Amino acid sequence: MFSATRTTSVMIAGAAVIALVTAGCGSDDDSPVTAASSTATTLTSAPAATRTDFDEDDVSFLQMMYPHHAQAVDMAAMVPSRSQNPELIALAESVEQAQTPEMQQITALLTAFGKGAPSATAGGHAGHGGMSGMMTEAQMTELQGLTGVEFDRMWMRMMIEHHEGAITMANAELTDGVNPDAKAMAKAIVTGQQTEIDQMRTMLGQK
Repeated sequence: MFSATRTTSVMIAGAAVIALVTAGCGSDDDSPVTAASSTATTLTSAPAATRTDFDEDDVSFLQMMYPHHAQAVDMAAMVPSRSQNPELIALAESVEQAQTPEMQQITALLTAFGKGAPSATAGGHAGHGGMSGMMTEAQMTELQGLTGVEFDRMWMRMMIEHHEGAITMANAELTDGVNPDAKAMAKAIVTGQQTEIDQMRTMLGQK
């Protein structure tokens, strides 16, 4: 009788141990899932790999073109409140719609190159070293003070010079750069801005 009771107790104790072990295994199974989820989250938030398909000419082109575009966008923003010419207002809107996305693309490319985000004031509007076609602070201030036909004519003359400078830089990129995305942007700048130059010259009565 004593032996049977003892055997029963041992069996009960053994079942309890198995239950505890099973529970422990269930707990262990949760850990890898949590770790995998954590790893997936970490991988998702990791930055994109730095590109290597570029040279210093690509970097220089992008770093100079960003503030160049920023000034053109500033000039375009002046038009609606100072001009009554519908064609000029539409042109200024086209300038802004073309160059704002290009500024975003420039930022993405430079970041991918490991060069960090560009600055709209790099080189400055006043001291725009090496950036062909940039207006001085004095010119921008003078433009801001005009309205009507006087504003229209000065704006177009300035924007023609500005576009010509952009085309000069874009052509240099097409000759010396190696990055396919930067070169594609340069080609788009040459084509698009030359079309706008031709339009402004027609509007100014120039051949």
